[in-house]
Amino acid sequence: MALALSNVSTAFGKEASKHDRRRKADPECPLSQMMDMPMNFMLPGTNMPDEFLAGAFAGKGEKDSDPSLKFLHGTTTLGFVYSGGIIIAVDSRASMGSYIGSQTVKKCIEITPYLLGTMAGGAADCMFWERHLGRLCRLYELRNKERITTAAASKLLHNIMYSYKGYGLSMGTMIAGWDKGLGPNLYYCDSEGTRVKGQKFSVGSGSPYAYGVLDQGYKFDMTLEEACDLGRRSIYHATFRDAMSGGRVSVYHVNEGGWDKISMDDVEGLHWKYAAEAGKI
Repeated sequence: MALALSNVSTAFGKEASKHDRRRKADPECPLSQMMDMPMNFMLPGTNMPDEFLAGAFAGKGEKDSDPSLKFLHGTTTLGFVYSGGIIIAVDSRASMGSYIGSQTVKKCIEITPYLLGTMAGGAADCMFWERHLGRLCRLYELRNKERITTAAASKLLHNIMYSYKGYGLSMGTMIAGWDKGLGPNLYYCDSEGTRVKGQKFSVGSGSPYAYGVLDQGYKFDMTLEEACDLGRRSIYHATFRDAMSGGRVSVYHVNEGGWDKISMDDVEGLHWKYAAEAGKI
């Protein structure tokens, strides 16, 4: 057993040394610390990281001005609780200002078979940290012989993001899940350290448009078909008005048995479908 742990420790040390350019891996570092390394990145040597980042890309003598490097992004995601569980709906466009990087981004991240996360903000930040959250949730299940609650999972993510507050993360996520004895739970977390439980959320540049449709059609007692149609319509109307949202509309349903992917529709097809229903064509 000791030999096996020694081999694992050595492997972790070699892997860590590949990514650590400022210091060599300590061969005496405990295995438990090495397992936590994904959360311990080497950071700029400054006491005020937000001020450092604000002036790092500005021109000479322009430290107090806006940073020259600005991260431009846009998306539309939403989630709401109803009598049959939780509906999560997202678009699939990745944009950088007026440039569309991709139309097929998977913005609903499957954390565990019972937990879903959405991504808005920086795609890399959301993807990495929510996948890391999935690893933490699985470790919790192995150690405690029961699945983690939605509240605990969202708190883990919140603690990580709060510890990096001011370091340049850009994240606005929802964590949705069904807990034993508690039912559906929906939380919103962002990189500013916010963590809120609620019945309905919409996150991203297109969220004001999505909220307009969602608020008008939302009611707690709905059938699954009505709830899915409401989420789908809300995202579609946001993509119609928000240039930084588009691509496809994906709808997920979180219920007692876990989550199910209900549909994925191209927004162009939805446009003509809804136009025909409204008698506009």
